[in-house]
Amino acid sequence: MFTYRIDEGLALRILDVGDKEEVFKLTDEARSYLREWLPWVDRVKEVSDTEEFIKMTKKGFAENQSLNAAIVYQGEVVGVAGYNLLDWTNHIAHIGYWLGEGHQGKGIMTRVARALTDYAIFNLMMNKVEIRAAEGNVKSRAVPERLGYVEEGRIRAGECLYGEYVNHVVYGVLAEEWKN
Repeated sequence: MFTYRIDEGLALRILDVGDKEEVFKLTDEARSYLREWLPWVDRVKEVSDTEEFIKMTKKGFAENQSLNAAIVYQGEVVGVAGYNLLDWTNHIAHIGYWLGEGHQGKGIMTRVARALTDYAIFNLMMNKVEIRAAEGNVKSRAVPERLGYVEEGRIRAGECLYGEYVNHVVYGVLAEEWKN
């Protein structure tokens, strides 16, 4: 099983079906908070929905197309992060993440995104790492900005959130920039 220790109290661990209840509970408890920026929240109604998501992520990992991991902070699953897509043709890793509402403001996501960027560049040998966030999602956009990613542009109507289209801001960092 893939586990990537970030620091003393923080790690990424590949999602497993055994995580279904804990991840569902985390989603369910922060439903209104997560729903503001995540289009899938309303489709997660039961533990079995989370189980199906985990099975899909395990398939993506087995096929070397993605890697979604539980964010484990001080022994507790507090969110999910990883590579929504590993583009081996163009050597680009696309990072995605979400964090339970009660775990904000501790620097967790910045440390996780830094670790994922390091892993993509130094272990997977990717040339670029990309993070996209809804234009109005200030908290999510702050993560790549803190890490020195370059704002590369906007995708108009990049996502439909519950019937409303939102623009996406695209951030990227190249391997040569990250290594410097």
